[in-house]
Amino acid sequence: MRRFLPIAACLLALAGHARAADEPAIVPSLIPQPASMQVGSGSFAVDANTTISAEGDAALRVAERFNGFLSAAGKTPLRVLARPVDEQEQGASAIRFRLDTSSGGRPEGYALDIDTDRIDLVAHDEAGLFYGAVTLWQLLTQGEAGRAVLPTLHIEDAPRFPWRGYMLDSARHFQSVAQVKKLLDTMALHKLNVFHWHLTDDQGWRIEIKRYPKLARIGSCRIPAGDAGVDAATGKPVRYCGWYTQDEIRDIVAYAAARHITVVPEIDLPGHATAAIAAYPRLGTEGRKIPVTAFRGIHSNLFNVEEGTFRFLDHVFTEVAQLFPGEYIHIGGDEAIKDQWKASKPVQAKIRKLGLKDETALQSWFIHRLETILQAHGKRLLGWDEILEGGLAPDATVMSWRGIEGGIEAAKQGHDVVMSPTSSMYLDYLQTDSPNEFPGRPAPRLIPMDKFYAFEPVPAQLDATQQKHVLGLQANMWTTDNRSFAGVEHNTFPRLLAVAETGWTPKERKDYASFLRRLPAWTHRYEALGVGYARTPFEVIADAALLPGPGDSPQGDALVTLANPLGYPIRYAIDGAGTDMPKLEYRKPLRIKLPARLRAVALAEGRIVHPVQRFDFSRTGLLARTDEQLQTCTADGPVLRMEDDGPATGVRALYNVAIMAPCWQWKDAPLQDIAAIEVRAGRLPYLFNQRAEEDAARKYLPAKSAHGELDVRLDSCDGETIATAPLPAEAGADGFATLRAPLARELDAPHSLCLRFSGDFRPRMWVLDRVTLSPTP
Repeated sequence: MRRFLPIAACLLALAGHARAADEPAIVPSLIPQPASMQVGSGSFAVDANTTISAEGDAALRVAERFNGFLSAAGKTPLRVLARPVDEQEQGASAIRFRLDTSSGGRPEGYALDIDTDRIDLVAHDEAGLFYGAVTLWQLLTQGEAGRAVLPTLHIEDAPRFPWRGYMLDSARHFQSVAQVKKLLDTMALHKLNVFHWHLTDDQGWRIEIKRYPKLARIGSCRIPAGDAGVDAATGKPVRYCGWYTQDEIRDIVAYAAARHITVVPEIDLPGHATAAIAAYPRLGTEGRKIPVTAFRGIHSNLFNVEEGTFRFLDHVFTEVAQLFPGEYIHIGGDEAIKDQWKASKPVQAKIRKLGLKDETALQSWFIHRLETILQAHGKRLLGWDEILEGGLAPDATVMSWRGIEGGIEAAKQGHDVVMSPTSSMYLDYLQTDSPNEFPGRPAPRLIPMDKFYAFEPVPAQLDATQQKHVLGLQANMWTTDNRSFAGVEHNTFPRLLAVAETGWTPKERKDYASFLRRLPAWTHRYEALGVGYARTPFEVIADAALLPGPGDSPQGDALVTLANPLGYPIRYAIDGAGTDMPKLEYRKPLRIKLPARLRAVALAEGRIVHPVQRFDFSRTGLLARTDEQLQTCTADGPVLRMEDDGPATGVRALYNVAIMAPCWQWKDAPLQDIAAIEVRAGRLPYLFNQRAEEDAARKYLPAKSAHGELDVRLDSCDGETIATAPLPAEAGADGFATLRAPLARELDAPHSLCLRFSGDFRPRMWVLDRVTLSPTP
């Protein structure tokens, strides 16, 4: 380890690497935060003259990958010398990458020293050398084009957890090989090391199995519901297909391995089986031909428990095991609704023959059979926490998603655990209240950045021995609602940085305030890499409401509330068409005269984190609300931000919908001097499972006419009917219908409104796009 040089020594740095006296070194903005970092007072500049000495094959591989990441971020690669350098060459080779296998360092750990005359990166294994290079890459991408002035520092670093995971659902929606590789690159730069790949589900089978070609040819294709499933020109069905060939999978696995990422495939069993049964009906409990579904939600289709099914699974896992060299294969095991098993005479006979108590015990027996198959192929079984039910297979590892309770129970039983709870690690839940969020689940909860960051994978209920079974944590990107790769990136980044820091950084080193200060540097990296990260956490969100009374202007006054989802300070200006940087510090809601134009921006450490936004406020504009600006008025079932079913390609409208009892609420609507309510309504296919118990929970407002009505109630959904209008049989050619409903009486104060559409909303439902209050002429 080299000692820091005194500050005066920085003036004696090597030719081509000295910095100007007035050129400050960067302040490191590293995520994840290193385990230990001491920053000195000198500096070292990296520029086009800097070279890398890569000592040995492993160091050379890391240096080449490092240069690849520099190029991807728009930086100039450095010249690599594939050998140690002698004293005469020291001036030409200022960075040294080397392995020291005798050092006894921790797996994936490294030491990085930056002095005034050189940079040393040393690690015990190649993964550690790679992660040290990632740290250096992060430092260099804070600098200007072609040059970065780094502070002298010493880092000793290693990850807290061996499992730092990210799951991608390719079954619900398919991503290209190039898109998967892009995610792997970005994972590597976050120091994540497990890519959990969800490859089969009810909506698609995405992996080629040579012995059973119909799994890909039939099981990977479905007909989308609604307009997206029909060719507008011919009226014929349009199939949505996609699968990965075995050559493509080998390519992706090798690509991941080169970035020190292990790929864990998931073949979901015994539920989530519709696509497999569609390809081979004999696998199903009912033995009938079924299509691959376009519906979301939990399906009742299960694999049967015949010996032929286990032979099929053995053949499938033979090929899967050959494609994925990692330790684990994930077998799902979640959400296996037992209705079909309960109704099947052969299954019930099997339960009696095996002497099992019930269908839950049968699933445990099923999982044990799978573990035996996987062990024969040299693999360990990993499954969602439902595999605990009925008794856990001896060598199984649990991925706890229904909270952390399953993980606690598994660790107490001596099983390894990966923590991945819905409440803190699910990326398909929306991250802010912004109307600019992509499709996903906005309710009953958001999962903003601070909640991701606060998650602690090791429960206090576990003793020291049990805590060792917690391998780490994983964030899951389910794609039920995200048709586009842009949606995947938006929902994943930058929240994955919070997961990365928890997975890597010692618990005592985590600091959310520091994380927020370091976060903006990553937005620049994302932009340089072309990663479509979410801008919504960096936005200013403005909410405005008309104030009662005439106010100080002909249009009245409004109260404007500004917020930034990450809590960054906000500056604003109310100045019409002004273009300068807003200077007023936002402290409390603003009373403004209408009409008004407001500009606002959020700042981190005095630097803007999102372009200046402009908001135009007028009385007419504040008499309208989109569905994103309204609240749902029921606690019955989930709320989703859903895409329209057309057009087939391109941008689609989005709707916030409470799917079990659709209704929308406008709190404190300014109803004084309002004569009518106008609603723009869209129509969506009802893409949800219709199992009997779920159907019983749906709530319909009885229709009074052939096609139902728009129903508007005062103060609550059980309140006075204040307006109504009949619904048409169909939407217009643009997919929308505009309904105008006169108010039943005059109102002289604000009231809350509950807006619903009556009638059984299946197989298509009306959804609210926009509501406008029409003043009395």
